[in-house]
Amino acid sequence: MEKFLVIQTAFIGDAVLATGVIEKLHTYYPDTEIDFLIRKGNESLFINHPYLREVLIWDKTKNKYRNLWELLWKIRRNKYEKVINLQRFTATGLLTAFSGAKETIGFNKNPFSFLFTTRVKHTISTADSLKHEIDRNNDLLKHFTDEKVFHPVLYPSQKDVDSVAKYKLHPYICVAPASVWFTKQFPKEKWIGFITNLPGNYHIHLLGAPGDKSLCNEIIRQCQGAVSMNLCGELNFLQSAALMKDAVMNYVNDSAPLHFASAVNAPVTVIYCSTVPAFGFGPLSDRRFVVEVDKPLYCRPCGLHGYKTCPEGHFKCALEIRDQQLIFAINPYNFPGNDLIST
Repeated sequence: MEKFLVIQTAFIGDAVLATGVIEKLHTYYPDTEIDFLIRKGNESLFINHPYLREVLIWDKTKNKYRNLWELLWKIRRNKYEKVINLQRFTATGLLTAFSGAKETIGFNKNPFSFLFTTRVKHTISTADSLKHEIDRNNDLLKHFTDEKVFHPVLYPSQKDVDSVAKYKLHPYICVAPASVWFTKQFPKEKWIGFITNLPGNYHIHLLGAPGDKSLCNEIIRQCQGAVSMNLCGELNFLQSAALMKDAVMNYVNDSAPLHFASAVNAPVTVIYCSTVPAFGFGPLSDRRFVVEVDKPLYCRPCGLHGYKTCPEGHFKCALEIRDQQLIFAINPYNFPGNDLIST
């Protein structure tokens, strides 16, 4: 039986968006076995995934290059028909080029792309030429499938769904307030102002990693009586996605929870501070809103990724967003269609 390998060893959100590739490969090649290579820490996203034969894991934190070498030999032993590399980095390019696969596919910006059998132009999205990451990923598949783009999908188990059922007894809103990068994170004081001004009939669940618990405790403390529950570190990735799916609305930064929402078609409002949707990582849910500062700033966007501090020292891209821009998204009369709604 033929086997395909998909490689995406970047961060959580990138791995989630890559599941659109898995969906498409399974649809067009239902009898082919599909493996997925990811970085250690992301594997819980794919527990019992119905279309994956095996999840290969690269541990980058300990013995990084020894583990890379061991992975290469495992990949060669698996004798893949196609290896599809979604990244532009040297290490994954090496794995692809020397995989022994009949066809090796990747972006032309990868340093090892000169050894790939199929090289595809990598295009950065701009405001004048929008291209989502799932469209870029699909560019690697078009020559042996077609133009159709598949959305990412996660598969929470029934156990995951049952484990969060107790949080769904009342209408609720999920808020994921943290980000690894300061300039991609809506400030704590802005989250507090927004939550304080929400209608009182919603329960509010705060989501995040164990390290976000203190931030969320402080938000709850200063919200002065708003019904809130700190679930940081209490739920795994798939449980978080299962909870987000049935929320009245999910409020997130430009970070991994945004892509969780897309992958279960959950309603989502994304707050963009220093980054912009035009980079190609916007929401994909049917009900989606984009919130950003409503006037041009000479310094925005300041980079493709976030920074630890605002380069200009004022952080206007976050501080000048108004509470009402976020509250607009829970109005029951606001049901966007397939186009992004900016507020």
